[in-house]
Amino acid sequence: MKRSLFAFALLLSVLGAALAKDPVLMKINNHEVTKSEFEYIYGKNNTSSSIDKKSLDEYLVLFKNFKLKVIEAESLGIDTTKAFKTELDGYRKQLTQPYLTDKTVEDRLAHEAYDRMKENIELSHILLMVKEDASPADTLTVYNKLMDIRKRLFTQAPAKKGGKPVITTSCSKDVFDKMASEVSEDPSKAENKGYLGFISSGMTVYPFEMAAFNAKIGEVSMPIRTNYGYHLIMVHGRRPDQGQVLVAHIMKTLRPKADSISPEKAEKDAKRDIEEVYAKLKAGGDFGELAMKESDDRGSAPKKGELPWFGVNRMIKEFETVAFGFKTPGEYSEPFKTRFGWHIAKLIEKKGLEPFEEKREEIVKSFARDSRAQAGQLQAIAQFKTMYNFSENKKSLDELAILGKTQAPKDSVFQVIAQTMMQPLFTIGDKTYSQNEFAAYLKNQPVVANHSGEDVVRAKYTDFVNDAVLKYEDSRLESKYPEFKNLMQEYHDGMLLFEISNNEVWEKASKDDAGLKNYFAKNRKKYDWTIPKYKGLVVYCKDEATQKKAQDIIKKTGVDSVAYVLQKSLNDSITRIKVEKVLAAKGENKVLDGKVFKGETYVPTSQFPFVFIKGKLLKNAPEDYTDVRGLVTSDYQNFLEEAWVKKLNEKYKVEVDQDVLKTVKP
Repeated sequence: MKRSLFAFALLLSVLGAALAKDPVLMKINNHEVTKSEFEYIYGKNNTSSSIDKKSLDEYLVLFKNFKLKVIEAESLGIDTTKAFKTELDGYRKQLTQPYLTDKTVEDRLAHEAYDRMKENIELSHILLMVKEDASPADTLTVYNKLMDIRKRLFTQAPAKKGGKPVITTSCSKDVFDKMASEVSEDPSKAENKGYLGFISSGMTVYPFEMAAFNAKIGEVSMPIRTNYGYHLIMVHGRRPDQGQVLVAHIMKTLRPKADSISPEKAEKDAKRDIEEVYAKLKAGGDFGELAMKESDDRGSAPKKGELPWFGVNRMIKEFETVAFGFKTPGEYSEPFKTRFGWHIAKLIEKKGLEPFEEKREEIVKSFARDSRAQAGQLQAIAQFKTMYNFSENKKSLDELAILGKTQAPKDSVFQVIAQTMMQPLFTIGDKTYSQNEFAAYLKNQPVVANHSGEDVVRAKYTDFVNDAVLKYEDSRLESKYPEFKNLMQEYHDGMLLFEISNNEVWEKASKDDAGLKNYFAKNRKKYDWTIPKYKGLVVYCKDEATQKKAQDIIKKTGVDSVAYVLQKSLNDSITRIKVEKVLAAKGENKVLDGKVFKGETYVPTSQFPFVFIKGKLLKNAPEDYTDVRGLVTSDYQNFLEEAWVKKLNEKYKVEVDQDVLKTVKP
């Protein structure tokens, strides 16, 4: 322990020295930019392994302009808005996760889960339900009740002469199943008598899985607590994992297809129908085609009967037995019955367990469903406690717990009294938490039914401590980890850059019609084209009468709204007209190629046999800026950007330390 603490102290001193030696490269008014920040951004945007003076000077200008925009955004208070803070906080929470958990625990649990996937455990269980928020007294009552049941299951061996009877911790499956049928509160016991079949890792909640894989065959476990309640587990056998199978099936349902048909006749009909399908298969019929035509499983029938890949205990027992009994792809079964109907199954493919590297991500994602999600974090908390000399005052906690015996922690009386209690509860690093701070935390916690105030105080204390330890480490991440500090700074500045650039350049340009029009007028020659373009409408009509009406409307309506007016006036439940606004050169529109550019003759469709155009040929240049709006907008944005950057350089004083610049590394 002394060695690890010494190493940690040494690490902190090295980090502290490194941070202390991080010189200021640039000053913008009173804002300082360090050399490390510049090197970090420069390194991310340049792949060259060496820096020449020209590239460094060029990038320094880009970086300076970038920081000017960020500082301007801060001066406008963009970083103080609720939306900005919420988004930045969300990003920080994602970024902190690897720093607040022990990845070695995650890796160990992933390997543990993978190793268990290589084996199937056959078992039964007895469940007595307990709510997750049950009081300690209620929990103990159920636990003791299950312990009594466990004793009743044990086999009592005859006593030897002068000796006592020997009670074992094992029993027969029949005895266990009978007891499960009588006392288990698992809703499925009526059909399975507590028998769960074969399981593998990831198929049950983690505490249940732990107990099952650690149990000996034939023995009854001690009560196991899960979020459902308390379980007794009996393992009947173990076998290597069966892998997964991909099968197709043809099914004839047992459900009557008409009200006049009895269930008995429906079952008889299903058996007859499946036997007829089986006969067709034996005569050389194609399984997939028969599945599409004959199967009553409408989910798989369109896929030639194919079901998703499945492993052990994912299908009903009768179907699973047949599916895993196949030896060769292409092999199909005789008709067999399940509670859903009569089936014929066919093996498409089998596969074993994938390598760990391929399964790891899937396994880790599954941890989010159970207690393993917190395992790495709890281990990290324990390390942080040691690292920062965590100490606690149990007497102070006892005083709050005693108060909880008579007052509920959320009640005003408890809160009023507790706010006067200021003794330290615990210390982490240089931060001390007092009794009244814990009381304020309790006020905001949800009510826990059936728990005494004392129980709530003691139960929530652990959560309060863990939160405090994580917050303490979180507050130190920027000072401990330069890469974290740089990432947070990058995201912070990037968000500000986006917002202010959108306000000053991008959105401003796209909405500034007067500015766009003026910019186009001053730079008209930039947008000349070398080949003619036709500007106007292509109108597709269902019949000649519609065409005549459309041509009449065009004569009376302004160009800007004519397309809308045509479709609004002539279309109702029937689409009689379709209108396209066009600005196209030869080869870009088939109608224009035939009617304007003397190309291949356009042949109308049967839906719109009448087609006409209305517009003009623009030989050398656009008519106005809207004809080239995208190009003009892009150029106008660049114009606004240059003017804005010039203004910022005039507004803010920028100083660069050339001596520090010379020491910049790639």
